[in-house]
Amino acid sequence: MDRLRAFLKRKDIEISLKRYGIDALGAMAQGLFCSLLIGTIINTVGTQFHIGFLTQTVATIAGADYTVGGLATAMSGPAMAAAIGYALKCPPLVLFSLIAVGFAANALGGAGGPLAVLFVAIVAAECGKAVSKETRVDILITPLVTIAVGVALSAWWAPPLGRLAMRLGELIMWATEQQPFVMGILVSVLVGMALTLPISSAAICAALGLTGLAGGAAVAGCCAQMVGFAVISFKENRWGGLVSQGIGTSMLQMGNIVKNPCIWIAPTLTSAITGPLATCLFKLQMNGAAVSSGMGTCGLVGQIGVYSGWVTDVAAGVKPGITAFDWAGLILISIVLPAVIAPVINLALKQIGWVKDGDMKLA
Repeated sequence: MDRLRAFLKRKDIEISLKRYGIDALGAMAQGLFCSLLIGTIINTVGTQFHIGFLTQTVATIAGADYTVGGLATAMSGPAMAAAIGYALKCPPLVLFSLIAVGFAANALGGAGGPLAVLFVAIVAAECGKAVSKETRVDILITPLVTIAVGVALSAWWAPPLGRLAMRLGELIMWATEQQPFVMGILVSVLVGMALTLPISSAAICAALGLTGLAGGAAVAGCCAQMVGFAVISFKENRWGGLVSQGIGTSMLQMGNIVKNPCIWIAPTLTSAITGPLATCLFKLQMNGAAVSSGMGTCGLVGQIGVYSGWVTDVAAGVKPGITAFDWAGLILISIVLPAVIAPVINLALKQIGWVKDGDMKLA
């Protein structure tokens, strides 16, 4: 056992919730952002502003036409796997081999491809690290083991993992359609909290394919956390804090939450209010890329995702047009209501002594 521990330490193979549930998951979201999300944004910008070189076909592969954004989107599997490998501190040969693994897992995982990539890439990466530089023909053995393990697991695990993620996502979306008030609260609160925790709400939403009303509730929850923390901590952090949290991430407050969990009450209660308003009153739906559901106001990706969904629905004839009520709902849920509700709740918490000035000061 001691020899095994020494071997794992030498190979930097750390079997832990932090390494796999936080580091790898967070990196996967970055890979998704740099492929699927950026591709979606490029396509949306090209379509809306009639930019020819962004909407025209730049490559045709196996009979399928690809735009610039389409090529970026098509690389989501490899991008996720490479990002996971980077987070797991893989040596170069393992990292590069994960590109093929990510493609296989994402393709075979179908709608639940991101979840399949997460599991398969982690195992393939660790197996590749285990054999890396252990032989004189490392340049052959390491890629061979990494790709063989990854593709074999993709064929074995990816389809059922994909179906599981798809069914779970469908169940959440169905439940939200049936009980928009209750599920609006649950989805908004849970996804919003995931965004602030050192895990990836974006990766979770992508893995579950969370769109529709449930996606709208997720957007509401994320915005409540980001805008909520940005506004209630303005006295301590001023404009820099407003920007870094409002369009960056509320995860910056995690250290302060550990010191005083009560500072998390106002943004979380705000998400419990804005979530059902999004689902029941404004019927806010995320019909863009599922990963956008877990991004909130980070780079305004959540709002761009909602807008791209509107555009797609209008083009498909599902939605007659984008109305002023649509825009009002998006702006109110994303920015105005969190900026108003969270400070009111936080003021009450200060009056009863649960929160004090300086509790949300960022280092």
